[in-house]
Amino acid sequence: MAGKTSLDDIPVGYSVTFRKTISESDVYLFAGVTGDFDPIHVDEEFAKTTPYGTRVAHGALVIGLMSTASSMATRGFSVGVASLGFDRIRHTGPVFFGDTLSVTYEIVSHERARNRAAARVTVLNQRGETVGVGDHVLKIL
Repeated sequence: MAGKTSLDDIPVGYSVTFRKTISESDVYLFAGVTGDFDPIHVDEEFAKTTPYGTRVAHGALVIGLMSTASSMATRGFSVGVASLGFDRIRHTGPVFFGDTLSVTYEIVSHERARNRAAARVTVLNQRGETVGVGDHVLKIL
């Protein structure tokens, strides 16, 4: 994709997928960086008392993976590309330690007057269950 410079270079339908298995260390490092030590993430005995029955990954960690997929989609452009943000993010299912997530980032529309593209981001676990969704706005500078 080197040398891309316009919306035409990221056509509607263009997509990338990033895949990662969520480890215990991913969750603990994320908790350390953010200071979010909610027991649902870091206290197995507490988590056993919840409907999930075990610890779950932070939703914000999943959003970080959405951002990774966005970066993959725009890698190699010769001009600046800016993320204008994620909208309508929903965590539609829990992410457990050991889950393998596939994050698909797909361009769904262009707004030529503002030199923007809209993308849909979908996160599936290894069982094909949707555990996260969101929309992303991308600007070609």
